[in-house]
Amino acid sequence: MPGDTENIALGAETIRAAAKDEGREIPLATTHSSVPDYKDEQDHHVETDNTIPTEEDLHTLRRVPDKIPWNIYTIAFIELCERFSYYGTTAVFTNFIQQPLPTGSTTGADPTHEGQAGALGRGQRTSTGLTNFNAFWQYTMPLFGAYVADSYLGRYRTIGYALMIDIIGHLVLIMSSIPPVIKNPNGSLAAFSIGIITMGFGTGGFKPNVNPLIVEQLDLDKMIVKTTPKGERVIVDPAVTASRVYHYFYMFINIGALVGQIGMVYCEKYVGFWLAFLLPTILLCLCPGVLLYGRKRYRRVPPQGSVLGKSFKLFHLANKGRWHVNPVKTYKHMHDGTFWEVVKPSHIPASERPKWMDFNDAWVDEVARGFNACAVFLWYPLFWICYNQINNNLISQAATMRLGGVPNDVLTNLNPFALIIMIPLLDTFFYPALRKMHFNFTPLRRIACGYMVAASAMIWACVIQHYIYTRSECGTYASGDGCAPVDISVWAQSGSYILIAMSEILASITSLEYAHSKAPANMRSMVQAVALFMNAISSAIGFALVSLAADPLLVWNYGVVAVLAVIGGTLFWLQFRHLDKEEDHLNMLPKGQFGGPQDEVKPDDASPSTSAAGVGAAAEVPDPGAKTYPKEEKVDDSKA
Repeated sequence: MPGDTENIALGAETIRAAAKDEGREIPLATTHSSVPDYKDEQDHHVETDNTIPTEEDLHTLRRVPDKIPWNIYTIAFIELCERFSYYGTTAVFTNFIQQPLPTGSTTGADPTHEGQAGALGRGQRTSTGLTNFNAFWQYTMPLFGAYVADSYLGRYRTIGYALMIDIIGHLVLIMSSIPPVIKNPNGSLAAFSIGIITMGFGTGGFKPNVNPLIVEQLDLDKMIVKTTPKGERVIVDPAVTASRVYHYFYMFINIGALVGQIGMVYCEKYVGFWLAFLLPTILLCLCPGVLLYGRKRYRRVPPQGSVLGKSFKLFHLANKGRWHVNPVKTYKHMHDGTFWEVVKPSHIPASERPKWMDFNDAWVDEVARGFNACAVFLWYPLFWICYNQINNNLISQAATMRLGGVPNDVLTNLNPFALIIMIPLLDTFFYPALRKMHFNFTPLRRIACGYMVAASAMIWACVIQHYIYTRSECGTYASGDGCAPVDISVWAQSGSYILIAMSEILASITSLEYAHSKAPANMRSMVQAVALFMNAISSAIGFALVSLAADPLLVWNYGVVAVLAVIGGTLFWLQFRHLDKEEDHLNMLPKGQFGGPQDEVKPDDASPSTSAAGVGAAAEVPDPGAKTYPKEEKVDDSKA
């Protein structure tokens, strides 16, 4: 198995030392009082050995996922409804903004059901600009929502408030599309803009918190060795479990997106935009009830005050004395291997420690791991630029092709449809086959491959656009007024959507699990928000490419995006391939102690005031050499 032997051994020995300090001869990776049943990938019962894997085990034993609690599926259902509401509405944004109101229509639907649905008639550049702004806004606000959750409200409460705000935004969106308003393009555009801004606040509180909340329901957080009834010794790997959870979580997302998008594009075509905005709102209203049902069934990590602020103070302290006028000297000092070591409490005399340093060495390691994860995400905008093409330019491209009675924006559903098919196939056959061959298809390798697959999707779109220009009666102005559709079936776009779906599995899903596994427990929402914010940056870059998002430059548009993805994927791997060798070591680091013992508590005990007080009251720095495993008080989910 590929990997860095020294780092893997160090991770295993670190956990064993922690167990020895606690007087435990058999080191359990879980902190619960009882050991749950485990199943391998064929659903066979796995007997409990409860031992930490040795260096040899890490290189030779097959890795299997842990069981998935039923609580996770209720959270996944909430995500399905929320994504139905989001993608169901955004699927019709391009036509709502770009296309004019059909003659004789008061709803946006063509009375003959043969023409193009539309409302505002603002053109392709405006629609591309507004959809890019919407994506930027929706993926910027998670930074705010994550800060509120990690510092004040906790993930559960933040999600609840965010859902209510999101519902209000959807109601405003409905108002922008009702017949009395849609006849006034300026008023409709104003209401539409207010609606998407309000929805952004809701999405900002929801997205960065639902991702970590779902994996926090898992029981196991360290690798342990088990024996199957067949006598095979296997490693139950939390990283493999999280990967499986996020794959199926993403499948739920795309079930919601698929049904929402297909249903709403037909609503806009045959009834009007008001129905296309109303139905997603109705489904979104189911979410608060399901969330309330799980109130006493979910394991919830309480907020812990100014974690983010202390992380940046720690980062600032680590930078001291490392910057010089000479860039070479700066680089050497920044990469001398001691960046985080020198700011561990054990390396600073008690009399010289800052007052805010109320954590142990292990928490510094967690922060370092979180910053590394955020650095990994910095290349993601070049990936998301490729993905964002399916939300605007590929829809516009379809409008210039032979539709055969299919709405031009229905083909985008090939993306979630392909995901729904490929995710179970990969999880059931492909990934287990790789693990049986002892090939560790690590997160960073998957991400690098994702960039290249995304680039190939854009190359496909570039070739299609070339043939559209070649065959159009209007030449390189194929989308101009009065131009007949080109005699190329819209299904020729299928390759782009399927390849984008594959790249999502490799890059997007992996970013969710990487953000969770590498972030400290009290910073998971923020690290998830940083991952989501990369989509916002890609939308900002998309603004710079708006000038290419129209005839006669669309071939250049897809070509430039493909080249950027190849460059991003290549530089990503060159920069972070060293972290790939440390994957197991990073996943096996012990939990840090921040502000004294911080226990997972029942929902009623997770009040922001008591959590903040607990952080502020910690005056004594814990002994860095004493490895601690904070107890987890699991909410009774026997009724789930």
